[in-house]
Amino acid sequence: MSYSETTVLQTSAPQTPVLQSPALNLSADSTQKVNYAKNDQNVITQLFAEQMPAVRTGFFNIHLSQGVVVSPHWHTNAAELVFLISGEIQTSVFNPFTQLLMTYRLKPGQVSQFPMGWFHWLVALTDHTHLLTIFDVPTPDIVYAGDFLRMLPPEVAARAYCVNPAAYAQAVAPIQKPVILGPPPGCSPAAGAVQGAAAQVGYPHAGVQSAASPGPMYPGTMPGVMPQSGMPQQQGAAAVPYPPGSGWR
Repeated sequence: MSYSETTVLQTSAPQTPVLQSPALNLSADSTQKVNYAKNDQNVITQLFAEQMPAVRTGFFNIHLSQGVVVSPHWHTNAAELVFLISGEIQTSVFNPFTQLLMTYRLKPGQVSQFPMGWFHWLVALTDHTHLLTIFDVPTPDIVYAGDFLRMLPPEVAARAYCVNPAAYAQAVAPIQKPVILGPPPGCSPAAGAVQGAAAQVGYPHAGVQSAASPGPMYPGTMPGVMPQSGMPQQQGAAAVPYPPGSGWR
């Protein structure tokens, strides 16, 4: 089938480029748009294209108290850079190529990156922790692991992983809605420790965990396994029953 020029329809009006718009605004307040609030000490605000259309990146402005975790998740369309302003955090990201869990302990001014599609989370190790999570797109997509866990039928978990379906159903039953900042209200996890391997390779605050025995992030312990290389290394047991006590000062 062929069409003459007169049959071609314009389906949308020409759009004025953002930077040429008479309503151009190059300023915004990242504290005004609340994304999620757990309480007064644990709040996520944001600045994305919705607040400033000209922005080509976006970020969450996050305040956390000791022991609160930004729950495990991944982004289907964006890489993420964590920049710590105050306090201390531990970030963890699963490397799908090496099958290793990479864990980093950050102090103010330090950064950690999560490549696009990589599974990750972070834990605040001190009160009054403040950080930015900066994305390379105006608005990131987010997939929460909690949503996957609560939606996975127990019989599928049993068939795929040989997990007792009744035990699985009981384990995920408390996840009734997306958990953004954990633990959920009413939950009192047992006091645990997050242990990081203080690998002196490139960045002294970096640690790499083995996927074979990472242990639970919260609560519990996470034994560090040192990467094999010819560079000098130091294994540190950065014991944290939440709060800080990093081997890197």
